[in-house]
Amino acid sequence: MRDIEKKKRSSRSPREARRRRAARRRAWVSRRLTARRLFTPEQFQASWGLNKQLSVWMGFVAGLQAALAVLIAIVIVHHSAWPHLVGFAALGGLAALFGRFAPLLKRHAVVWSCAAMLTGATLLTSVVSWLGASDYALVLTVAFIAGVTTIIFNYWRLGGPGAVIIVFAAGAAMSPVDSWNVVAERTLATAVGGAVAWLVTSATDVLRLRELARIKIPAEARRPTGHIVYAGVRIAIGAAAAALIAYAAGWNHPSWAAIGATAVMQGSHLHITMNRALQRMAGTLVGSLLVWMILSMEPPFWTVVMLIVLFQFITEVIIGYNYALGQITITPMALLMTYLASPAAVATELSIERVFDTMLGAVIGIVFAVGFSTMDDRRYLASHHRQLRSRR
Repeated sequence: MRDIEKKKRSSRSPREARRRRAARRRAWVSRRLTARRLFTPEQFQASWGLNKQLSVWMGFVAGLQAALAVLIAIVIVHHSAWPHLVGFAALGGLAALFGRFAPLLKRHAVVWSCAAMLTGATLLTSVVSWLGASDYALVLTVAFIAGVTTIIFNYWRLGGPGAVIIVFAAGAAMSPVDSWNVVAERTLATAVGGAVAWLVTSATDVLRLRELARIKIPAEARRPTGHIVYAGVRIAIGAAAAALIAYAAGWNHPSWAAIGATAVMQGSHLHITMNRALQRMAGTLVGSLLVWMILSMEPPFWTVVMLIVLFQFITEVIIGYNYALGQITITPMALLMTYLASPAAVATELSIERVFDTMLGAVIGIVFAVGFSTMDDRRYLASHHRQLRSRR
């Protein structure tokens, strides 16, 4: 009997090996075809179209709330004993961006949750830096935060802008920490900004009531937990790869590459991922030129603050039309926040590096999105590609 079983196993193993090789070849061909579909003229044209807004008023209110939260947080911390921490306070204020379409009670929970994640990301990265970890370890910490917060956002369906804002906060905390006091001060400043965001949204959410009753928000289907975890792992690996390449190249802000990869890979489908990559690169190029012109004039502190507030408001009004338009204003807002945290930064260096980091992150995001795509992802893209061709 044992001899018979051995013969069956030996005859079965070559067939299984052939099946595995054939499956790998099919997957490779499928991914190569997917990549070709992402680079068609139809796909590029779709990236530059204007979307129909679900509610222009909601964008206006979200921009107003975020701008007020950032401004108030900066003013409070600037007039405290730690004026050098205004950048972290502004980061906490970005919690006001989340939950714009959520019912009132859920909005409170969403803003608190996102404020906690912004504060936690600042704390974790600062602690890792304080413990004397290498730059590689800091980069991997930011990538870990990207993956975990992606899972959290998708599982609890917290909505946009998603994990990319949390990664932005984690990246800002990568600067050296020489004492526990610095860790505590950064964390507290971010928490203050988060608390301000909750107070501002709570006080002004009445502006959303009539519009919430009027519009019909599409129901978001719950994804299987396995898919959610897979997406988080994919983004963590992509963010790590982008940031490590940027660090190896000697760039000063490798977290920006991680942010780029995270933002691109947040797309729910492959064609949206490609759209985001193209739009992010184009918008960042224009926005970097804009911020270079601003910083070259060496504006005073309060001018920088008012520009941050203005760009934040404009972003939320226009980003729904096309992601590239939002990037034109997000880029100067982010770089001006960086400038507040490090006024010695050179305008030209900041602008050029932002462009390179963004392009690297976008390219890595596309490569990993296709490489880690599932058969369902590729089938959906094929269907979408046929629809685009039928409209010609």
